[in-house]
Amino acid sequence: MAIGWLTVLKMVPWGDVIENAPKVAQGAKKLWNTVGKKPQPEVSDITTSNPAAPGELSDPDAALAALQSQVKALQIATAELHQQMLESSALIQSLAEQNTQLIQRVDVNRKRVLMLTLLTLGLGVWVVVLYFK
Repeated sequence: MAIGWLTVLKMVPWGDVIENAPKVAQGAKKLWNTVGKKPQPEVSDITTSNPAAPGELSDPDAALAALQSQVKALQIATAELHQQMLESSALIQSLAEQNTQLIQRVDVNRKRVLMLTLLTLGLGVWVVVLYFK
């Protein structure tokens, strides 16, 4: 199972990922700033009434009451969607920051592995030279 993961990790273009990580974080910050600045839609204090079926409306007052209740329901739905959008953009920003940190750590580990590989090769050559002297 570990071999499969190693194959997948070797196929990832880490240079591109590391290069684009700051762009992802900046995009998430822009999204958060854009969404965070928008005011939340306010729900007006219209009293709700049970809307009648469209065929049952006989006078303008009943039609007006039905429209007002529909507007109230739409305002509530809009406010809920706005709240969900704020929560989603906060999550995206958090994930982008975590992604940036993860990419930085992976890059540091990649450099350490390269250094250890070179050190091991150097020590191996040194041991072979000492052995055959």
